[in-house]
Amino acid sequence: MTASFPEPVEGQARSSLPPDILRCGYVELVVSDLAAAREFYVDLLGLVITKETPDALYLRTLEEFIHHNLVLRQGPVPAAAAIAFRVRRPEDVDAAEAYYRELACPTRRSPDGFVDGIGDAVRVLDPLGFPYEFFHEVEHVERLTRRYDLHRTGALARLDHVNQVTPDLGPGIAYLEGIGFRVTEDIRDDQGVAYAAWLRRKPTVHDVALTGGDGPRLHHLAFAAPEQHHVLAICDRLGALRRSDCIERGPGRHGVSNAFYLYLRDPDGHRVELYTQDYYTGDPDNPVVTWDVHDNQRRDWWGNPVVPSWYAEASVVLDLDGNPVPVRQRSDPAEEAVTVGADGFSYTRQGEAERGFKVGEQL
Repeated sequence: MTASFPEPVEGQARSSLPPDILRCGYVELVVSDLAAAREFYVDLLGLVITKETPDALYLRTLEEFIHHNLVLRQGPVPAAAAIAFRVRRPEDVDAAEAYYRELACPTRRSPDGFVDGIGDAVRVLDPLGFPYEFFHEVEHVERLTRRYDLHRTGALARLDHVNQVTPDLGPGIAYLEGIGFRVTEDIRDDQGVAYAAWLRRKPTVHDVALTGGDGPRLHHLAFAAPEQHHVLAICDRLGALRRSDCIERGPGRHGVSNAFYLYLRDPDGHRVELYTQDYYTGDPDNPVVTWDVHDNQRRDWWGNPVVPSWYAEASVVLDLDGNPVPVRQRSDPAEEAVTVGADGFSYTRQGEAERGFKVGEQL
């Protein structure tokens, strides 16, 4: 797959405007065993079934009013089939189609939607190789916010974000900024080289994160919980059911985003984050937080090491014909000197290892 990236802001003006994106609406995953996936997402995590067919499961969180936030579809190769964004107006579906066609990206349009519950939509294979979908029309369902009789410990409130792995990090950040995303936090070295970035449309830390690495691959999708105790309740449930092997990392607190987190792996290895307590970013002058790549508190505020699988493993993505998109290795020579993550960094900021850091010392 080859496609051109949008022109930089200071470059030549484009004839097509990007769609006005509201938020990440849903993710479609291919799973090898639908019954096992149902047990994980419904029985263990408590997602609500909107619709069930012999080969697909449509799930939503308790605060959601659109048809679903997650589609699980039976298939031969576990993969991410679509990352779908809701746009502000029906006309923005037209805008998305025109915009990506101008980029020479493969596009598909379905007036009746690609999945149940979604109306007119366009799917594209974007310049990074990810299957993006843009939709506005959607079937409404009951929002269960006040159905406390249906709530259980560990209730999940909403789909929050996706994290994508790409070898084209610099151009990828510029591309997402070109379609209206804004960087809230990033990780850079002292030369200004970026290693990851968090970008948002809704006024939280992110709807999309880009991490430099072999890709395109989907690192994880994340569901937000109301409070920390909801995340801890799921840990207790997994322990009581002898399913703690689902836990890959955490619980802990991120430096980036400030959120309390837990990472799980579903039966096919798809990574799911449970996430709570990030912060508001909606002001137009919201400052970008930049982290030193050598700061090991960026990933875990408490300084806990990160398991190697969290950096090495991720889900393949599918093209518009349902075939896996080839994974390309990251080749930026400026990044070869640093392996982000399981890299043995033992200090939190430049110079602290030499001078020592004492409790109560002013940062």
